[in-house]
Amino acid sequence: MIIAPDPDAPGLSQPVTGVDETGAPVTLPVVTEKPLTLFLNRQEIVTSMTIGDWPAELAVGYFLNQNMLHDDDVITGIDHDDDLGVVIVRTERETDFEAKMKRKIRTSGCAEGTAYGDMMERFDSIRLNPDMRLHASHLIPISKSINTTPSLYLSAGAIHGCVLCSADRPLVYMEDIGRHNAVDKIAGWMFLNDVAPDDKMFYTTGRLTTEMVIKTVQMRIPVLVSRSGFTNEAVALARQAGLTLIGRAKGKRFIALSGEDRIVFDGDATADEFIDTPSPQRGAAR
Repeated sequence: MIIAPDPDAPGLSQPVTGVDETGAPVTLPVVTEKPLTLFLNRQEIVTSMTIGDWPAELAVGYFLNQNMLHDDDVITGIDHDDDLGVVIVRTERETDFEAKMKRKIRTSGCAEGTAYGDMMERFDSIRLNPDMRLHASHLIPISKSINTTPSLYLSAGAIHGCVLCSADRPLVYMEDIGRHNAVDKIAGWMFLNDVAPDDKMFYTTGRLTTEMVIKTVQMRIPVLVSRSGFTNEAVALARQAGLTLIGRAKGKRFIALSGEDRIVFDGDATADEFIDTPSPQRGAAR
């Protein structure tokens, strides 16, 4: 992977002592949760609860996915103050989102996932690459690599993961307490590194909701995969956008409810199943 989780990075988790069901003492790593306030130029936009890594990518990705930054925007600077918990993204184009901030609504994302009344502005105008092909056989090595990579989920739990993939290889694996934060980090990383989305696949450990579909489409990634299930509205939006939507992906098994024309069904039905990732340490909840 180009970027993989670092569960031992300072500040991402802390050891906490307690007792188990027998009264025996236990010590567990517990994920850190801290506020990060995002500014776009001179305006405060949102405060998000996050584990604290990749703050610049998180801020840029959030603004992209909220339609506050456009593909042709030029970022002139990104300032991060860890002590104050602030990231400021500065652009050449002047921005003013006072009216937009009044239309903030909640989505089904974890923690502080938000969307705006006009978050769908670009949705109908985006055309995903119709020629991208996903080989069903690639899902097995991708799942195995993701599920066996050392991560905060395996060490502490209480975390979501999102992964940018190409062919049968995971490229960038980000984690956070909110699934929306993990998505935004990858979106920001792609923008800042000028990574083309047309031939990529997006993998999430969480359920496939409207927020996940909207953000994947806004990132112009044509395939979204999860080992979890779907919501009805997410399926409807995926079909509307022409997004390939695959859920319940474990081993060689999966269900596609949208965009199945991109799938090359080359999987071996007689191949051994890959056992899903082991549970995190006792007492850690997903």
